[in-house]
Amino acid sequence: MASVGRVSQEWPEIPDKLFFRIGDVSDIAGVETYVLRFWESEFPSLRPRKTPSGQRQYRRKDVQMVLTIKDLLYGEGYTIAGARKVLKSGKSARPAAPGRREDGAPKGSPADSKQALREIRLKLEQILDLLSP
Repeated sequence: MASVGRVSQEWPEIPDKLFFRIGDVSDIAGVETYVLRFWESEFPSLRPRKTPSGQRQYRRKDVQMVLTIKDLLYGEGYTIAGARKVLKSGKSARPAAPGRREDGAPKGSPADSKQALREIRLKLEQILDLLSP
C-alpha cells in the first residue's frame, strides 16, 4: 500500500469489465476497502452504484476517480479538503500542466520537497561511500 507523500506513479491497468466490486477496486488501487468507503463519504464525485443486496458496483469512471483521488492524496500530498477542491474545480491529476512536475505534482508541494530530500540523501550516501575505506 502507498504511503502519504509518495510520488505518484503510473496508473495500474484497469481490466476491461463493466463493473467492479469493492475488492477488485481495492486491489487495482492498492488501498484497503475501508479507505474506499471513507473516500465515498468525503468525495461527492465518487458514488458507486449499489445492487439490491447492497454491494457496491464501481464503473470504470469510478475506478479512475479512485486512482485520481489516490494520486492527489498520496502522490501530491493534498489534504482531503484540498483534493475535494481540485476535483470540484474540474482539474485532473493528469496530464501534467505548466507549473507541475512530470508526475503531475505541483512544484513546491510536499511531494516535491520529499523527492528533493530523497535525492540529497542519495547523493550524501554516495559521498559517504567514496570517503569510507
